[in-house]
Amino acid sequence: MRIRRSNRVSCWFLLSVLISGGAQGAGFRPPAVPLVAVDPYFSIWSFANHLTYDSTRHWTGTRMTMQSIVRVDGEVYRIMGADPRIVPPARQLSLQVLPTRTIYDFQAGEIDVRLTFLTPDLPKQINILSRPVTYLTWQVHSLDGKPHQVEIFYDNTAELVVNTPNEAVTWRSESVPHLQVLRMGTAAQPILGQAGDFIRIDWGYLYAAAPETESPQNTVLPQATAIHEFISNGQLTSKMDTAMPRAADDHWPVMTFAFNLGTVGTEPVSRHLVLAYDEIYPVEYFHQRLRPYWQHGGVTIDKLLESAEQDYSTLRVECQEFDQKLTGDLARAGGEHYAQIADLAYRQAFAANKLAIGSDGKPWMFLKEISSCGCAQTADVIYPESPIFLLLNPKLLEYSLIPLLNYAQSGRWPYPYAPHDLGTYPLDNGRPPAKMESMPVEESGNMLLMIAGIAKAEGSAKFAEHYWPLLTQWANYLKTHGLDPGDQLCTDDFTGLLAHNANLSLKAIVALGGYAMMAKMLGKASESERFQQIAEEYARKWMRMAGDRGHTRLAFNLPGTWSQKYNLVWDRVLGLNLFPPSVAEEEMKYYESHSTTFGFPLDSRAAFTKLDWEFWSATLASSAQDWNRLIAPIWAWVSRTPTRVPLSDWYWTTDGTQVGFQARPVVGGVFMKMLANPNTWREWANH
Repeated sequence: MRIRRSNRVSCWFLLSVLISGGAQGAGFRPPAVPLVAVDPYFSIWSFANHLTYDSTRHWTGTRMTMQSIVRVDGEVYRIMGADPRIVPPARQLSLQVLPTRTIYDFQAGEIDVRLTFLTPDLPKQINILSRPVTYLTWQVHSLDGKPHQVEIFYDNTAELVVNTPNEAVTWRSESVPHLQVLRMGTAAQPILGQAGDFIRIDWGYLYAAAPETESPQNTVLPQATAIHEFISNGQLTSKMDTAMPRAADDHWPVMTFAFNLGTVGTEPVSRHLVLAYDEIYPVEYFHQRLRPYWQHGGVTIDKLLESAEQDYSTLRVECQEFDQKLTGDLARAGGEHYAQIADLAYRQAFAANKLAIGSDGKPWMFLKEISSCGCAQTADVIYPESPIFLLLNPKLLEYSLIPLLNYAQSGRWPYPYAPHDLGTYPLDNGRPPAKMESMPVEESGNMLLMIAGIAKAEGSAKFAEHYWPLLTQWANYLKTHGLDPGDQLCTDDFTGLLAHNANLSLKAIVALGGYAMMAKMLGKASESERFQQIAEEYARKWMRMAGDRGHTRLAFNLPGTWSQKYNLVWDRVLGLNLFPPSVAEEEMKYYESHSTTFGFPLDSRAAFTKLDWEFWSATLASSAQDWNRLIAPIWAWVSRTPTRVPLSDWYWTTDGTQVGFQARPVVGGVFMKMLANPNTWREWANH
């Protein structure tokens, strides 16, 4: 065994500690990098500038350790994970975070190593999107033109299958045609046994698979043993550990693979793994356990692994093309900095959702309100997330709303306004209505606007028609209570109760306009005309009630205050034209005047802001210059925040620190800018 670092590599490593850049773009530094971002439980990130600076972690910050080492001509280099410290880190050359891929490049001795994490979140391919799969690919080639002997090592601990490391786990090899497969899970298997926020899954099974054609070695060993054997001779020589069940932290049993690439020259050589997690039952809906959607048609985990491997080459190309197209369109719509933020937000938004087979046999999508309460299917979290679905596949938004809509019309929900949530993820069993957080105007407006967005994207109100009596009920509620809301919560509930909320009133007004638009699409002319007139009348009243010397108030009764009027963006994207352009123009000037180092505040009460609403508000800008002035500080925050977590959406604009929230799906709201261009929206929604 030889472990040493050349002086050249040492110098480059020290330099890389001081600078961060590369292919991602000069100065852009994600606060956390998505690696395996599949769903609320199968979610693993790097919280560091370099993949070798820290252990890989669940979105909660709890360790979920994956490690990788490369061996070049007998010398070893660490490329993933902070351990083992006796193995020196390779020099990280670059990092790219794209919608479906995270790509690291390293120099290890005289070879280049590209490590790619690919989660094929292709929004129009539901069968692929629903797979709980991420691919890891190592691609290597010689840098000096000479041949080099190369071996690759991968392991993951049982931390990936437990909530706490004292839980006992078991493991075994699986027989799947053309694959070498390992499986690991808890011995107890408490399926759907817990609900809550900052928890990890401790049921179901993690699978790691490699194609037999790549001649992998694989086994389960104590981590120290596996690493020692690999760095000593590039192989795994011990038989599989059989001392089980035992605690995940008892000598740290790891699923481990080793690949011998032989002699590698200037032509790239690659190896890959398929990581998959079978939750068995991912969610419960009113006490009915639902199967994951990837099992639709009777697909077993063995068939899933086979299909995932068969599709690997095709998906690599499709994801590359998708990433290139979406990133290019994002840059054309809002600039390079905007594209970088949206690319980073992409997998985070999808990873907070899980596709399941609904009780009607069709796809339903279940959301977890990550890091703010763990609620299930929260309407005012789906609302800010909705632009990414409305852009890329409005059917996904339908799948998200159906569980809420079915509940609301089932008779279990007794109120004339829309419900807030369906319980605590993954137990979507509701809660006593009297104990549910109440946001009457907020949630009713949210539901109407999202369904109007679906109608706009699809060019049809067919989805709305199925729930029309319910939508009419909510529209009537907003007609009565929406113009001047009483003392109640809005989606920004962390700011407390507020009466006469001008932004909440704005939501109600544009929601009534959206209802009128849908009624017209359904041929309900008189109903459309009536609600259109109400929306127009309310818009005129709102401008008088909210106006306050060149901007609008936080609340109608509070002169000298202000707030972001992010709900106004729907007037533009739905083409309602209830408000004159001057309203948005005045707001833009005011936001710019209050912009700070890291963004512009949510309202006049505090210096914190919300990432999703900043992008909605900025979308109201009528010029690229105004847009850029508002977006530049947000990009600076993403790149410089000292809080290293998956994108927070609630942070201080003064020093960039997190107030709360991380890894939430609301970052899908970053894509609102793309809906402001009807041609762009139409192209993607119908693509």
